[in-house]
Amino acid sequence: CGPPRAVLGSGAGWPAGPGGEAQVRRTAMAAAAQNKPDNTAFTQQRLPAWQPLLSAGTALPLFFCVGLACLALGLGLHFSSATIRERELDYSGGAGGGHNCSSCANASRAGAAGCTCSLHFELAEALPGPVCLYYELSNYYQNHRRYGVSRDDRQLSGDSWGLSNPAKECSPFRTDPQGMPIAPCGAIANSLFNDTFALYHLANGKASPVPLDNRGISWWTDSNIKFSNPELVNGSLPAAFKGTVKPPNWPHAAYLLDAGNPNNTGFINEDFIVWMRTAALPTFRKLYRRVRQGNFSSGLPEGSYRLDITYNYPVLSFQGTKKVIFSTVSWMGGKNPFLGIAYLVFGSACILTGFVMLAVHLRYQQQNQMDVE
Repeated sequence: CGPPRAVLGSGAGWPAGPGGEAQVRRTAMAAAAQNKPDNTAFTQQRLPAWQPLLSAGTALPLFFCVGLACLALGLGLHFSSATIRERELDYSGGAGGGHNCSSCANASRAGAAGCTCSLHFELAEALPGPVCLYYELSNYYQNHRRYGVSRDDRQLSGDSWGLSNPAKECSPFRTDPQGMPIAPCGAIANSLFNDTFALYHLANGKASPVPLDNRGISWWTDSNIKFSNPELVNGSLPAAFKGTVKPPNWPHAAYLLDAGNPNNTGFINEDFIVWMRTAALPTFRKLYRRVRQGNFSSGLPEGSYRLDITYNYPVLSFQGTKKVIFSTVSWMGGKNPFLGIAYLVFGSACILTGFVMLAVHLRYQQQNQMDVE
């Protein structure tokens, strides 16, 4: 008893009569056909598939094989790490340090820079080369989120627009009070580690300098892909940095980091690149130099040494420490006992799980046979 069909069809855009309804159905079917995937095995999910059916005969050997492989790898890593020899020297300069770096630490806390101190130490046995020289900082949270994002990768890649327009993540080290862009910007670059070291071998009343090689201390991908200087202006790197200012904590501009070496200055400075790769833990080491040149290419012989330190970096203000580590290396790199222990624990867990599953399988297999009989 409703209204006539003609009245329903009198609205705007509504086809009247049975013919109109058929047209709507044909239009809907055509649209559905257009959206329908192709009738292929891939789009219709008809490709052959394989689903493993795990049983005791397949799972148990897998657990034992993985466990034995991890145990073998863990033993290799553990013994390899145990063969690495290290010599650690703490030069934080705190109370009871027992060396003359304490005065430098107090001067650094007061804002003075350029203080020098020396550490004398003995090597009871030779360190075979190549010997790596690391610096270690503790209680230093490079993994803090605001610190970790306070950088501009576009600027560090040498982009001219990024050089004059630092990213907002760099704040408050984005521009100086006059609005000039900071290059490099951000908290990571502003806190660049700037202590320097010089090593001497003491023998026969003479102090022989030990050459420290700074080449290749950064990751290849960082120094060759991620970091690059801006395009030179008339062959001059300082001209390329014109219109920018140095970070507040830096004594000089980026293009003076190693002014005598055009391949190690500006954003491609090895020490700068190493520092910009932030650490995941509050106690971390970063590679500073390698001993692999001259009379010390085979390593550091046993004997007496003196390490001269230019103490610039303050750490006592945040209850941190600073150390210098001389370390040998192996096929797995530096000393890392955790990796070997982790493999040993995982391999032991796999084998233990395999024995538990084997015991359960044998018990219930016998029970099932008894039930069948």
